[in-house]
Amino acid sequence: MDVLIVLSTLHLTNVFFKFDYFEVSETNRTGILVLVFYLTVFGTVFELYFLPKTVKFQTMLKNTILTVSSTVLFYLLTPFYTPSLPDNRLQIIYFYVSMIVAILLWRWLYVTVIAAPRFYKKALVVGDSFDIEKVISNLESADPNYKIVGYINTDPMTIEAVITTDIKRYPIENLTNTVVENGVSEIIVASIYSSGVTLPLYNELIILLKKGFPIREYMQVFEEITQRVPVQYVDKDFYRYFPFSRSNQNKFYKLLHRFFDIAMSLLGILIFIFLLPLIILGNLLANRGPLFYKQTRVGQNGKPFSIIKLRTMIINAEEGGAQWAKKNDTRITLFGNFLRRSRLDEMPQFFNIMIGDMSVIGPRPERPVFVKELSKEIPFYETRHIIKPGLTGWAQVMGNYANSEEDTLKKLQYDLYYIKHRNLFIDLSIILKTISTVINFRGQ
Repeated sequence: MDVLIVLSTLHLTNVFFKFDYFEVSETNRTGILVLVFYLTVFGTVFELYFLPKTVKFQTMLKNTILTVSSTVLFYLLTPFYTPSLPDNRLQIIYFYVSMIVAILLWRWLYVTVIAAPRFYKKALVVGDSFDIEKVISNLESADPNYKIVGYINTDPMTIEAVITTDIKRYPIENLTNTVVENGVSEIIVASIYSSGVTLPLYNELIILLKKGFPIREYMQVFEEITQRVPVQYVDKDFYRYFPFSRSNQNKFYKLLHRFFDIAMSLLGILIFIFLLPLIILGNLLANRGPLFYKQTRVGQNGKPFSIIKLRTMIINAEEGGAQWAKKNDTRITLFGNFLRRSRLDEMPQFFNIMIGDMSVIGPRPERPVFVKELSKEIPFYETRHIIKPGLTGWAQVMGNYANSEEDTLKKLQYDLYYIKHRNLFIDLSIILKTISTVINFRGQ
């Protein structure tokens, strides 16, 4: 819709005003494709398609201006593929303002009409003694338009005493009426928590199923909406739910992946060498001590390797033993904080990528002491070592900074989702989201 609205508005601007820089016509096919490409890329970078933010118009206003500004700038800077710069510079103003107005009007309509409560996707959850609050928060936080209207508890023992949510509980009987009266569009069966659905409920579900009503399993919905693999609920049936991506064994994909790693590491090393004099100066002034440090991390197939980083903490920061890095960690120096926020501290890892210890994209490598500890507490933690660790990854662009076991579990879910679905498209998505993360100074 962004593309359609923008092209339509530019065409109308051409018709009603003296605007001829950009024409929606067969002769300008290349120019149109380039504009669509830039608009899509920068829209992704500036989170124009990040669902939790699409329902807030104030956020959309900022993101739209950033997206259109970058799109127009890059469009004007690539004249070989786009129309020549007009003699009348007012044409550029028409071009810029038309795109801003088009996207803002469409997004305003989206927020006020399409994303309004009457268009929410309403779901009913069926299961026994599960953490209903966690289910609701996982689904609704991932997609603001997804609403749980109620639940059916299949456990013969009441659990209302331990459920603090305001979500209404419905009886098993007359499930069809419940669905119709509440405008439910989907039933989510959380059968992973029990030995199976009881016969009365099964019969009710079959009636709805025969009518073509969508009934889905919780694991499937969770993974689809949150883009995480909920390993804490899978137990011994993990591999039934976790078919590895064919890309893990695809030689062509692996060759492209390695070629990309080498190209990016060469580029990263050149940029790092260019910035090194400034980094050395900053280190002398506000981070006195060694500039580099090495640390043992766990790589592919559990093989340890030495990671290279720029030092961001005080000297002897772990005299008392290995510690989790925390948000606003007092051990981080003033210049070290800048290095972390700008991600410059990670740049020496391009050397690790060059020699093959790491990849640009993959799960972040962890220290052996933490791997040993987390493997005991979190199911299937070792599975993330099936592929090479990465400089950035799905967990880094989708999750927050991990400074606890719960955060680490969430990041593991994202890592496993990547291992399960990895392909060129998700790799491209990670690169674009990484750029967005750096620009918005998220993470730590």
